[in-house]
Amino acid sequence: MLKLNINGRSLSVDADNDTPLLWVIREQLQMTGTKFGCGAGLCGACTVHVNGEAVRSCQTLAGDVANKKITTIEGLSPKGDHPLQKAWIAEQVPQCGYCQSGQIMQAASLLAANPNPSKDEVVAHMDGNLCRCMTYSRIQKAIMRAASEMRTASNGNERSAT
Repeated sequence: MLKLNINGRSLSVDADNDTPLLWVIREQLQMTGTKFGCGAGLCGACTVHVNGEAVRSCQTLAGDVANKKITTIEGLSPKGDHPLQKAWIAEQVPQCGYCQSGQIMQAASLLAANPNPSKDEVVAHMDGNLCRCMTYSRIQKAIMRAASEMRTASNGNERSAT
């Protein structure tokens, strides 16, 4: 039994150490927001966070992340109201929607590390997350919108604390 911390919950999972994390998340835990894309870590559809870093869950072994903090799209915001999720809707990003959870998780790791990215930094960070519908310009706009809203909210909280 592997002990995994997923979305703030400590879970015991009957899986071999060399089972890809993606299959533990989707098949054993029935969290289907994380998608299978290519199986080779090249498309980004399976992106989750491990200790705050974006990783490809299809290429991450479950045994390697035991007792680490794993966050899936379901855990990004319990109510689905993370600024990135709201910006995705406002900018009408999704078409088929298949890659969107991976895109959002990749973007969330960027904004956690850099709350004020330039467009070039967004493009560089998102490189490797593929979208078959080619909504890249909308994805970039949504990330920039979310970054702005997160900074505004943060500035408001700082003023309230003083």
